[in-house]
Amino acid sequence: MVEIEIDGKAVEVQQGSMVMDAAKKLGTHIPHFCYHKKLSIAANCRMCLVEVEKAPKPLPACATPVTPGMKVHTHSEKAVQAQKSVMEFLLINHPLDCPICDQGGECQLQDLAVGYGKTTSRYSEEKRVVFHKNVGPLISMEEMSRCIHCTRCVRFGQEIAGVMELGMLNRGEHSEITSFVGKSVDSELSGNMIDLCPVGALTSKPFRYSARTWELGRKRSVSPHDSLGSNVVLQTKANQVLRTVPLENEAINECWISDKDRFAYEGLNGADRLKKPMVKQDNRWIETDWEAALDYASRSLNSIKADHGSDAIAALAHPMASVEELHLLKKVLSGLGSQNIETRLRQQDVSGAAKAPWLGMKIAEVGQLQRAFFIGSFLRKDQPLLAARVRAATKRGLKVTRLGASSEDWLMPVAASAQVAPSNWPAELAGVAAAVAQAKGINAPSNANVSASAKAIADSLLSGERKAVFLGAAAMAHPQFAQLHAYAQFIAANTDATLGFLPEGGNSVGAHVVQAISSAGVEGILAKDLKAVVLLGLEPSADLANPQAAKATLAKAGTVIAMTAFDSPELREVADVLLPVTPYSETSGSYINAEGTLQSVQAAVRPLGDARPAWKVLRVLGNLLNLDNFYFNSSEEVLGEAVPTDFAAKLSNTTTVAPAVTSLFTPAVERLADVAIHSSDAIVRRAPALQLTQDAKRAIKLGVPSSLFMQLGLKEGDAVKVSQSGLSVTMPATEEKALADGVVRLSAATSVSAQLGSMFGLLTVERV
Repeated sequence: MVEIEIDGKAVEVQQGSMVMDAAKKLGTHIPHFCYHKKLSIAANCRMCLVEVEKAPKPLPACATPVTPGMKVHTHSEKAVQAQKSVMEFLLINHPLDCPICDQGGECQLQDLAVGYGKTTSRYSEEKRVVFHKNVGPLISMEEMSRCIHCTRCVRFGQEIAGVMELGMLNRGEHSEITSFVGKSVDSELSGNMIDLCPVGALTSKPFRYSARTWELGRKRSVSPHDSLGSNVVLQTKANQVLRTVPLENEAINECWISDKDRFAYEGLNGADRLKKPMVKQDNRWIETDWEAALDYASRSLNSIKADHGSDAIAALAHPMASVEELHLLKKVLSGLGSQNIETRLRQQDVSGAAKAPWLGMKIAEVGQLQRAFFIGSFLRKDQPLLAARVRAATKRGLKVTRLGASSEDWLMPVAASAQVAPSNWPAELAGVAAAVAQAKGINAPSNANVSASAKAIADSLLSGERKAVFLGAAAMAHPQFAQLHAYAQFIAANTDATLGFLPEGGNSVGAHVVQAISSAGVEGILAKDLKAVVLLGLEPSADLANPQAAKATLAKAGTVIAMTAFDSPELREVADVLLPVTPYSETSGSYINAEGTLQSVQAAVRPLGDARPAWKVLRVLGNLLNLDNFYFNSSEEVLGEAVPTDFAAKLSNTTTVAPAVTSLFTPAVERLADVAIHSSDAIVRRAPALQLTQDAKRAIKLGVPSSLFMQLGLKEGDAVKVSQSGLSVTMPATEEKALADGVVRLSAATSVSAQLGSMFGLLTVERV
């Protein structure tokens, strides 16, 4: 530790710290633009100049290391004069357009100009002009004359997002921030550049000119779009969410959020929001009131129970539904005598499933790992902020290995990658287990061939400390998930690694805690002779593993009750009752994220139209069905009944299945189905800006490996006919060199995949 003095106050800081760190520890504010605690030091704005005794000239606080006995003056005449001079230079070319600038009211330059700027300028020359640039649907760079060249956006791309999408051209006052020629900014974390920009150069394109910052109300919330549960602030005006920004929580999302979390709010304000209950009569939809709609639903459920038994009733819920909603849905089903409730919508194999699969550690601990093995994970798109932590950890020595069907770029070094068709994942994982067993001198769980990649993965896990094995969303959706889980458990146990899961949905762990799952799984439930199905927050063609099979089952059911925030042609086709329930922004609720942290939020805006919180709808439905103990006055009361105080101790990743190779490589074209990042739930799918991104455009194309691309004689964008289980669709093809031979990527949860079958299996691809 080193002791220095700042403005007469003594402070001790770690050796190697900068003066800025010492000032922050004391609570002393030093003006700055380019400095950011999460980014490397650039020291190019010079706004943080301070006076250091015995130094011949002011020094930048962000880049000056502390030395024993150092005396610093942050507000001396010399320091303030230096800061004012810097401000004068920054304002020489800055346009005077604060009244129309989106950054007005939350602009660092504006704030500091009040304290350090002059009332008039000594420069009468023409100000420079920088032409605007189009870098995609999310970030506006239409006013780049405002840029002060702090390079925060450039450093964020290189150091956090992992890809340099912006850079600086030219020198001096001719410098300008730009993207590469003809390229847009496509990182899944790109929106954080908007927050980082200290002026109005980078602004939010969807939010542009919507409101002034001082007009906005603010409510803390949690993003339910992925399993991390990122903390956010919903900014509202006129009962609408107009902007989502990160709320700093170092333990979960640090100070970042993904673009999905940031821009999905547009879906909340869509034109297809369901505002009134609707009932289908004589094949026509009629608007009605809540009393009539719930009476119809309760009478239908009672009638079906009486005529066909409890097992003919089922409920499917999206894993982004809150703890309270899932608990009451489970309670309604249990009251009717049915156990057919499921939230693992894409999981086909539930044999020997863990009681409550979770990350296996705190999110922050992922950044401290030395070895990490990812199985069937699209980490970069499924959990962008977790990928950022892993990316940062690789710079500190973390060795990443993975098993999948694609060697897609995670924007980080990957020490070893096993790239095989999905049907061969269990056999390849068995090879990793065999290599581990051989090195440890123990019996392997099965006789398996050990490939070079499997040996490299095993060697990596057998070295180092603080290790983890993670099963991703694609592994959990795999038809032989139980075997993948069993082998992963064996590998983790014999390499002293932690076994973890990377689940879908903001509340998938919470769904297990309240037991909103069944022993049959979604496939088993849909195989039953169902007469009544309750859907909570899901769209069958996008959220289930086999869309066409699910729609066929729902078509045969006598009554389908859809509790949804959105009206859609698909729900009108399969449902008999549409009940308008509120999305997460319009109700109180709780979510348990991947690390097992319970987070509760309040409504940011009032319900739209006649929409009601789903937990209130289920409470009334329970009363109409004459079920016991449905008298709750608040969501807090529901939570108290739903979640025991010791729930975290019950989280478990253990499987009871014994590992045994049952798969063989099939020499045919197999489907690899990722859930496209901007198709994960109904709200995200309705966000216009997100659907214009390159990720969304890529999701509706068929990814074809280079060998098959050449074999079919395709060119980029050529139409191909894809057939699966007697169903076919025509779609454009794109070459993906990262795919394993014999595997094509056809994303789930899109309008194209809705016309086909299971997420896994054989396909035929023909040139049209």
